[in-house]
Amino acid sequence: MQITEFGGPEVLKVVDVPEPAPGDGQQLYDVSTAGINFADTHQIENSYLSAQKLPLTPGAEFVGTPVGGGQRVVGLLDGGGYAERVVAHDFLTWAVPDGVSDEQALAVVLQGSTAWHLLRTCAHLAEGETVVVIAGAGGVGSLAVQLARRWGAGRVIATASSPEKRALAEELGAHATVDPALATDDPKTFTGALREANGGKPVDIVLEMTGGNVFTGSLSALAPFGRLVTYGMAARQETAPVPPGALMQKSRAVIGFWLAHCMARPQMMDAAMHDLLPMVAEGALKPVVGGRYPMSAVREAHQDLLARRTTGKLVLDPAR
Repeated sequence: MQITEFGGPEVLKVVDVPEPAPGDGQQLYDVSTAGINFADTHQIENSYLSAQKLPLTPGAEFVGTPVGGGQRVVGLLDGGGYAERVVAHDFLTWAVPDGVSDEQALAVVLQGSTAWHLLRTCAHLAEGETVVVIAGAGGVGSLAVQLARRWGAGRVIATASSPEKRALAEELGAHATVDPALATDDPKTFTGALREANGGKPVDIVLEMTGGNVFTGSLSALAPFGRLVTYGMAARQETAPVPPGALMQKSRAVIGFWLAHCMARPQMMDAAMHDLLPMVAEGALKPVVGGRYPMSAVREAHQDLLARRTTGKLVLDPAR
């Protein structure tokens, strides 16, 4: 799949291109399954954190085997994942244990490692703290809810946009759920809903990937020494500036996170993946698989993501 102009799902097109050639420390892989992420919708618009260059093949993750045979791996890429074959760095691939499906492996390589680092590296979750997970039925959120419970959060509150998604978040371990639509008109309403879900008390940690009023309302919900970790801009809305005084007044923090910085430090990726993959193999962590789309239906997958019709992990089948 390639784009030659920036835009929405309509710019994605199937094309034939030369096979990529591996360099030092790289291998060529036959892709069995490619992952889809919400960030891909930003990438094809050129609205993400780093400027994109045309022509562009989206996709940051894959499961496959070396051309000619070998161990099945899950890997991260600097683009190019929506393809039949990819080239990947050895230090950004991990063996997939038997019993872990392609979809499960893809759920943890980017979104799972993001959830891992949001809680461990950025928020420094301590036992007994209250954690709010925005989009708790999504790819990152559904895993963050489970990890927060596993690591001792005293209360986990998830937001989700439909009764079905809120029920799923509760099945995964959320103690309470909130409709993020409450933030549409007034962030104070959202702040009140988060605190009400926490027994009237402010919260300790918010994992936030929407921006706009959700960001503002989440920040106001924090207790002293609370941490808001922001890792997305799904609403595509401007967020009000945060004055230093607003942070000092409650001794609260706003922390940004982008997994690309961990990819530049392989030991950080290894720490997450060597923890997550065994959890999945043991059944202790249950990735939510949201749907497998033929490569030819990638536009539909992006449309479903943008319309908030999906839960969990979406993947592409390059053979179809």
